[in-house]
Amino acid sequence: MPQRTYTCGLDAAIAVMGGKWKGLILFSLGEGPLRFGELKRAVAGISERILILQLREMETSGLIHREVYHQVPPKVEYSLTDFGASLNTALAPLGEWGEEHMDRIVALP
Repeated sequence: MPQRTYTCGLDAAIAVMGGKWKGLILFSLGEGPLRFGELKRAVAGISERILILQLREMETSGLIHREVYHQVPPKVEYSLTDFGASLNTALAPLGEWGEEHMDRIVALP
């Protein structure tokens, strides 16, 4: 498999967290580990199928950790890795910018 090349750091970061949902999932997990149902409620509007796909991609890229507890009923928790927490920290200023300019963004055609 050929190695990916990026034009800059922003290009690399967007490749890891690209898409509408990953940032919201990272933000939700920033408070601590969550189970699947809790994540689905925390990320309003995401379908179960898309959440599953995004969680798999994020686990593969090392952003989140999936902990399976072997008990009845089965229990699975998702949490941020150090790598994911560092990306979450980097995204915080972007979220603050969005909050600050929300009215203007909503008014865009």
